[in-house]
Amino acid sequence: MLSVQLSSALAVGLIDAVGPAGTAWLRLSMGAVIFVAIARPPLRSLRRPEVPWILVLGVATGLMTVFFLAAIERIPLGTAVAVEFLGPLAVAAWRAHARSALAWPALAVVGVVLMTRPWTGEINTAGLAFAGLAGVGWATYILLTQRIGDRYAGTTGLSLTIPVAALTAAVAGIPQAHGHLSGQVLLTALGLALLMPVLPFVCEMVALRHMTPTAFGTLMALEPAFGVLLGAMVLHQTPAAFQLVGIALVVAAGAGAQRVGRRTPTDEPVVGSPPIAIGKEPTELVTRTTS
Repeated sequence: MLSVQLSSALAVGLIDAVGPAGTAWLRLSMGAVIFVAIARPPLRSLRRPEVPWILVLGVATGLMTVFFLAAIERIPLGTAVAVEFLGPLAVAAWRAHARSALAWPALAVVGVVLMTRPWTGEINTAGLAFAGLAGVGWATYILLTQRIGDRYAGTTGLSLTIPVAALTAAVAGIPQAHGHLSGQVLLTALGLALLMPVLPFVCEMVALRHMTPTAFGTLMALEPAFGVLLGAMVLHQTPAAFQLVGIALVVAAGAGAQRVGRRTPTDEPVVGSPPIAIGKEPTELVTRTTS
């Protein structure tokens, strides 16, 4: 989580140089090269019905990245992460098939309201809208990853989807970055790609070998708090007291939702590295390989 949010905080400087779409394109492209190099895409193992799902997942991943970076260009990092976090919370509540589970997204909404403080009249509508779209993208990412990830494990799946995400971001990213590329910009993008998604994915694999998915997902609920922390340390975005209460509510909602969101595991044969989760069911609040 530290690596994810540090990458987001440091990306703000690159956004100033090449724009949010340009930053997304560069970081995803660097990540795609790395994942293709370490895990060759299993093109021969692809089934024709799976191709559309892989393409849709890649496009959703690319759009999620662009939207999130567009959000942090306009609003504080912690607020953007909290709003985006509503996406996976909604998925977890929906998976529970119980009305009581809706209390967790509702609690998170209260937390987001405290963080945005609409009564001050200083709401950045565009920033919140982009963060909301990123949340929709995160929810879509979870649902599609469960379909694709059940068959293509580990870096194998990423070697298929991240290149598609990079091509998706390139549509708006190349025009934004055109004329602004330099050795320093490319080196910065490589560093950001190592921070996210490469390092977090490795950490995730190690963590899931030593803990249950439920415990992992509960700890992942702390990600909005990490967003606030890195926003304060790197970007000097000091939260007010109301905002600290708000982020605490979002974190509590994430931990609570993880206890009720479940899905049935599949017996689909896995291509690539073996599954790493040691519990019976995968976590709902998965790490993102992009934002």
